[in-house]
Amino acid sequence: MTRTDPARVTLGALAAVVGFLAFVEFTSGVLQGYYTPMLTDIARHLRIHDADVNWLEGTQLMLSALVVPAFAKLGDMIGHKRMLLWSTALTGAAALVLPFTDSFAVFLVGWALMGFYVVWLPLEIALIWSRSRSMTGRSVITARAAGLLVAALEAGAIIGALVGGALIDALPLTVVLLIPALLIVVCFFVILVGVKESPELTGGRLDTVGIVLISLALIAFTGGLSLLRLPGGLTSPWSWAVVAAGLLLVVPFVLWELRHDDPVIDVRMFRSPALGPVFLTAGLFGVSVLGAQAPLSTFARTEPAVYGYGLGTTGFATSLIIGIYLIAMISGALLFPVVARLTAPRLTLMGASVLVGVGFLLFLPLHGTYLQVVVNMVIVGLGSGALVAALPAAAASAAPSTQTGVATGLTNSVKTVGGAIASCVFGIALLNGVTDAGAAAAEATAGSLSGYVTVWVVCGATALAAAVLLAFVPKQAFTDRAVEDGPAV
Repeated sequence: MTRTDPARVTLGALAAVVGFLAFVEFTSGVLQGYYTPMLTDIARHLRIHDADVNWLEGTQLMLSALVVPAFAKLGDMIGHKRMLLWSTALTGAAALVLPFTDSFAVFLVGWALMGFYVVWLPLEIALIWSRSRSMTGRSVITARAAGLLVAALEAGAIIGALVGGALIDALPLTVVLLIPALLIVVCFFVILVGVKESPELTGGRLDTVGIVLISLALIAFTGGLSLLRLPGGLTSPWSWAVVAAGLLLVVPFVLWELRHDDPVIDVRMFRSPALGPVFLTAGLFGVSVLGAQAPLSTFARTEPAVYGYGLGTTGFATSLIIGIYLIAMISGALLFPVVARLTAPRLTLMGASVLVGVGFLLFLPLHGTYLQVVVNMVIVGLGSGALVAALPAAAASAAPSTQTGVATGLTNSVKTVGGAIASCVFGIALLNGVTDAGAAAAEATAGSLSGYVTVWVVCGATALAAAVLLAFVPKQAFTDRAVEDGPAV
């Protein structure tokens, strides 16, 4: 009698919940892809400079960094489904604000509050990990499920980018912005009806002091980064003082968490030989996967006849670049468990980081044609897709059983902090050296070529640094053997 593959049986048992969660990630993908082709149109609607689009990205990343630790911990305590519902409701309410305002301040607040969606993927991975606790091949199951979720996410991003790019060329911006808000409402009811709660909850009391301390630290740090972007911010001692205050506030937070019986973030996880490099890799990866989104879109939309660089693409042509990039991400996400099984998860993560680094560095000599940009983005996409799927799954497999949601959430938190830092740096770089040529014709809204070069170099260097960092992870990390050997902390 042929022996049945336990991992295959388990995936079949999880198919229902993965299916409903895949729709949630599809919605998340739509949100991440839909707006990108129209960022230039949004900037014109709000009467702001292209470089100021990074304010939208930066504020959303700041809020994401704040909410993920709390929501991830609450997911472990009171239920991952419950926190999925809360975050979806808040995201939908914020999305409904965007179509009905042309005020940059109001739009900025609504856009920032949409950042609650970033907690969806870590909550889903923690939910799957919790439900597969008694199943054979748990790490393999979680990795495959993560690949399916990321594939759904990127499929949503592709459709979102293509539809958003087509609609912005044909419909008023108000109508175009209303569509994703309605999709989030549908997503809420899909979770409510179709997703089952985690079978085992840790309970306990929320570490409110820890949440307040880390929130103050993140607000001060990211707020200081925002001040640096203001005119004269780089030379202002007050801007740097706020950044330094944010960093210093981490100290009392760490001291408090080390003494707390049930901390919101078990900071000891950062000392784990398996988890520590994963978190740092997530931060470095956030620089490119989050911080570079807006600059890549605005570079493609920049008119070369006016500024001497850019592709001058329409909204739909820009969405095609994004769509091809996201197809590459789907391929990377689905290939990760296959390649990891043939080699090792650690080596696969290293290879994915190298692909991201090489892809961005290729922009330095090759950025003058549509085909060159597409080829570069395919290379970046293959590596990025693998990392998006692998990092939360790797954190789940290496974390203590009571900290799964926190560990997967931390990969997103650290990633968003990396993206927020990059967003600030890239915004400053794009404003530096803006040419006055053709300013009257183009209203001086384009960023500088030197700024885009800075984006490519920083993204390439940080990705290669992540590959080096992962070389220090134990060889058996992120495997079932590592789980059986004992907890990571």
